[in-house]
Amino acid sequence: MESEVVVSGGTVRGGRESGLAVFRGIPYAALPPWTESSARFGAPQPVVSWDGVREARRFGPPPPQPAAFGMDALAESGHEWLTVNVWTPDLGGGGLPVMVWIQGGAYAFGTSGLPEYDGSRLAREGVVVVTFNYRVGLEGFGFFAGRPANRGLLDQVAALEWVRQNIGVFGGDPDRVTVFGQSAGGGSVAVLLAMPRAVGLFRRAIVQSMPGTFFTPALAADVARACAAELGLQPTELATADPAMVAATGDAVLAKLPEFTDRWGRAAHAGVPFAPVVDGDVLPTTPWLGLSGQVELLVGHTRNEQRLLTAMSGLLGEISAELASETARIFGPDPQRYEAAFPDPEELYDVVRSDWLFRMPSLKLAEAQVAAGGSAHLYELTWPAPGMGGMLGACHGLDVPLVFGNLTRSQPAMLIGEPTPEAEFVSEQMRQAWTAFATDGDPGWPGYDTGAVRLFDVTPVVAEYPERVSRDIWTEYPGVLDLEI
Repeated sequence: MESEVVVSGGTVRGGRESGLAVFRGIPYAALPPWTESSARFGAPQPVVSWDGVREARRFGPPPPQPAAFGMDALAESGHEWLTVNVWTPDLGGGGLPVMVWIQGGAYAFGTSGLPEYDGSRLAREGVVVVTFNYRVGLEGFGFFAGRPANRGLLDQVAALEWVRQNIGVFGGDPDRVTVFGQSAGGGSVAVLLAMPRAVGLFRRAIVQSMPGTFFTPALAADVARACAAELGLQPTELATADPAMVAATGDAVLAKLPEFTDRWGRAAHAGVPFAPVVDGDVLPTTPWLGLSGQVELLVGHTRNEQRLLTAMSGLLGEISAELASETARIFGPDPQRYEAAFPDPEELYDVVRSDWLFRMPSLKLAEAQVAAGGSAHLYELTWPAPGMGGMLGACHGLDVPLVFGNLTRSQPAMLIGEPTPEAEFVSEQMRQAWTAFATDGDPGWPGYDTGAVRLFDVTPVVAEYPERVSRDIWTEYPGVLDLEI
């Protein structure tokens, strides 16, 4: 069964899947051909119109990807990277809440076509679900003289503009748009709250595991120089290079990050070569300082954010006292208090890195929202997933399959293992909270101004923020968490 709608650019034809109308690969913006070096690394442009009916059954080609997790194998021919996908339970209707997903990937990789981001189950909760591609790595976040900074963020704004203009034909309400994202996607949502270009494009925001990494122009420019040097080029000369080669330079620099710790500090220690740049134009300031309080906010993190990253590095169960102490000195605002509170090296390493990269930035965002007079709801995912022997607990990324309800699809499903009634219950609770918040701004528990925090586990609990030791250590730490060169 087919469905046709008219959007910016022309008519598209989608299909029917399990009671939903589904459209994939619709262009929301255009980019000049990468061969035009004078326009390379430019801002997104209006969609180029097409004649006739465009098939919208396949995801658009992903933007250039690094080799991490085999993402480079997803590459396709063509450079029509900026496309959007829609799942709707009521095509031809109207007034449904809209949820626009921004995927994570350390600002270095990611594409909306991954199975874990299938919006079917979430859309059946009574919302229109939208996902889209945006430029990542050097294409999206490389800092080049004479080119707009934060092009990946500009892509996100263009996608939200497309949603506002077109979502009505899919049964969605353009005045009830909620943007949600996890990891770098959560950081992107937080950034959109502070971007003048994004004002008025969404009503609510859900920030899942926000990374606290924001670069100065000097740091970002030096990273771009190091990437270009891998090809024997100057940064501006990357405009003439094949996109696949440009993406590969990010892999090369990532592998060499220990060599850059003296130059890049915590960015290198943390393995983070890309992040939004506080350039004073596209992004005037960090989210904690840029909130107006006008957009309703739901924000939170998982309990054991770092544990997955530790396992990926091969260090799980291998953390020495010396490494844990060094980690506290690099990332902890008060290393002595951390070491006194967490004498076990494995726990100290896990807590310090979880706090610095995800947990405390998310908490600070909720605090800043309340201070700005806005509405904020805070949560923590505490359910220890049984997948992979249960060794990762409530780790980074566990919330993604739970929120989408895709418990058996793609790599994140490994964190859950064989779905159990417990997993289904926690997933149902999170889906209901997310869609309720998108519907009317109430996820089902009091706002953080009361001190209430929702803990997602097999037993639903609303309590005080549980990571009190970490919160107290960070209480006197400056709200500006920028990484500086």
